Amino acid sequence: MTTNDIVQVLIFLAVLLLLVKPVGQYMALVFADTPNKVNRVGRGVENVLYRLAGVRSEDDMGWRRYALTMLLFNIAGLLVVYLLQRVQQWLPFNPQNFPAISPDSAMNTAISFASNTNWQGYGGESAMSYLTQMLGLAVQNFLSAATGIAVLIAVIRGFTRRSSASIGNFWVDMTRSTLYILMPLSFVMALLLVSQGVVQNLKSYVDVPLTQHIIQVEQVKDAAGNVLKDAAGHDVTKESPATTQTLPMGPAASQIAIKQLGTNGGGFFNANSAHPYENPTPLSNFIEMLAIFLIPGGLCITFGNMVGDRRQGWAILATMLLIFVPLAFAAVGAEQAGNPALHSLVDQQASTLQSGGNMEGKETRFGIAASGLFTAITTAASCGAVNNAHDSLTPLGGLVPMWLMQLGEVVFGGVGSGLYGMLAFAVVAVFIAGLMVGRTPEYLGKKIEAHEMKMASLAVLIPCALVVICTAIAVMSPAGIAGVANPGAHGFSEMLYAVTSASNNNGSAFGGLSANTPFWNVLLGVCMFFARFLLAIAMLAMAGSLAAKRHVPPSGGTLPTHTPLFVTLLACVVIVVGALTFLPALALGPIAEYLMSGH
Repeated sequence: MTTNDIVQVLIFLAVLLLLVKPVGQYMALVFADTPNKVNRVGRGVENVLYRLAGVRSEDDMGWRRYALTMLLFNIAGLLVVYLLQRVQQWLPFNPQNFPAISPDSAMNTAISFASNTNWQGYGGESAMSYLTQMLGLAVQNFLSAATGIAVLIAVIRGFTRRSSASIGNFWVDMTRSTLYILMPLSFVMALLLVSQGVVQNLKSYVDVPLTQHIIQVEQVKDAAGNVLKDAAGHDVTKESPATTQTLPMGPAASQIAIKQLGTNGGGFFNANSAHPYENPTPLSNFIEMLAIFLIPGGLCITFGNMVGDRRQGWAILATMLLIFVPLAFAAVGAEQAGNPALHSLVDQQASTLQSGGNMEGKETRFGIAASGLFTAITTAASCGAVNNAHDSLTPLGGLVPMWLMQLGEVVFGGVGSGLYGMLAFAVVAVFIAGLMVGRTPEYLGKKIEAHEMKMASLAVLIPCALVVICTAIAVMSPAGIAGVANPGAHGFSEMLYAVTSASNNNGSAFGGLSANTPFWNVLLGVCMFFARFLLAIAMLAMAGSLAAKRHVPPSGGTLPTHTPLFVTLLACVVIVVGALTFLPALALGPIAEYLMSGH
């Protein structure tokens, strides 16, 4: 690694740590049970929204009702997004006259955006109308992020309430998440992005003349639209001069803001945050990276404030950083080391290429350091936005984002979902510590018993099981391997990465896999749906059980959960679960590819 690489990573971490405390304290005030200077400002708007929706804000819910409401609301949103895609050709704000999306692709996309995954098997600028992007995808970016925050706040109430049958009101938590957190931050960020050149309009696409004409090769088709073949079975092509280029337009900045802040990740354009209309400058790139970690990091501070011990929030944040920082440096270092195949060359040209690192698939306006750091951030945070082609990463450079997802997306993770996933690991960690000393484990004044351990174990193991089982299905299915363009270890990595991304609600991809097929759309849709909602329901069930318990005062045998010892224990539990579960699969993919490349 170069000094420049190290400086860029350290500057990012320093700015992040300066921002998470005020943001976290603000969010704690948003969800406080008592009136304060934050929720008084928007109380009038809140009450109007509750009256229009017929919601009684004072009506607390038990965990079953909270979970059912959450699930039905998200399924309703899923159906709306599916319908919009299927009828978009008849709706307004479709200047390019895009046709309806196919049923399997529409289903996959609807589940993807409802589950905060934003896996995309389509090109936004070549498939989706402006109305579908704004009313369907952008709205779901807000609602799926708000759902994650709402579930987290309900889980926190499980620790703070005593002998209670309720964990809050889902509608209130959703409203406050959207009204006080996501919308204001998105508005500010959208303006910052527009200032850097991100497009925000409703214009039709613009054709501009090329300064230098090029020759393009096109397939020759018959009247029915079938590609003609010659006697040898090859496609018949023709050459024609290209004198213009079509520039896509659209309301991109407003969607990019919430895609990053809500750790959604779905790009307005096909190239996502590598597209110059989504991420035009190094400054916009830095802002987008900060936005991905801002709310997940701030929620750690919110957690500490709400449970009455700020040290608990800092301990969780320290655990996340303890895992993230070495892996971020590993990702940047692997790309800076360059392609190991060049080691076999002995001339001066090879030395020059090697010193430049691996620039394949990266934007020159960002370089290796900003690309590698963005890769680590987006896969640690369950975001899925990309500013470079992950399929072009070096073998070890590709292993880092894959393993970050396989850890359960708890190293910052998705908005809300990352922290409640880490709390599941914390419950497992205190249980293991309790077994070591022969005491009933306690966490934040609540005894951890059989029911809590079952729910925490389900939350930890559901994504792991989905990755392993669904990857095996894909590998054994002709329809699964048909989409693989690269044979061998890298092709397996492409499939493993896709299922890992879907099963952990990330959404990024190794681009070499042709996944927009009925098989992959259905398989990944199943992964995304169950990974999101089964895990959330398990955590709500644990919250309901904890809320019903009495508070247990700490004693001499209570394990402190704010110390460096617990931070280390928690990080080890996360790493060991990820290593034991996925090391065999990683050995068949990126590790094998690394060894085959000359090491």
